[in-house]
Amino acid sequence: MSLRGKRILIAKPGLDGHDVGAKVIALALRDAGADVIYTGLRKTPDFIARVAVDEDVDAVGLSLLSGSHEELVRQTVDCLRARHASDIKLFVGGTIPDADHAALRALGVDGIFTAQMELKDVIAIIAGELG
Repeated sequence: MSLRGKRILIAKPGLDGHDVGAKVIALALRDAGADVIYTGLRKTPDFIARVAVDEDVDAVGLSLLSGSHEELVRQTVDCLRARHASDIKLFVGGTIPDADHAALRALGVDGIFTAQMELKDVIAIIAGELG
């Protein structure tokens, strides 16, 4: 499955200090052909939305571990809307309980990934969403 020609921003919102998973998915996306931008740790939703628009990405992937995923996703969606960028696909990954998936999808999340998923499956889902 190729992501050639697609631009994807991988971001770590909030105060999480752990980014191994974000770096692993960034490399997997790059290996699949995507142009990947990684923001680094502890970025605000506004910063993430600004970079997404400035870099003209097709998708944003948020890596979340802290348990504050619903609020950080809500803020990121609001910041993307404020920048007229609601068409950018939004994916989330990390420690996200199954019970929270429906609420995240209702906020506009296009894909939710857990640490138990195979990277090839994550890539296939993202490629399918980005067409």
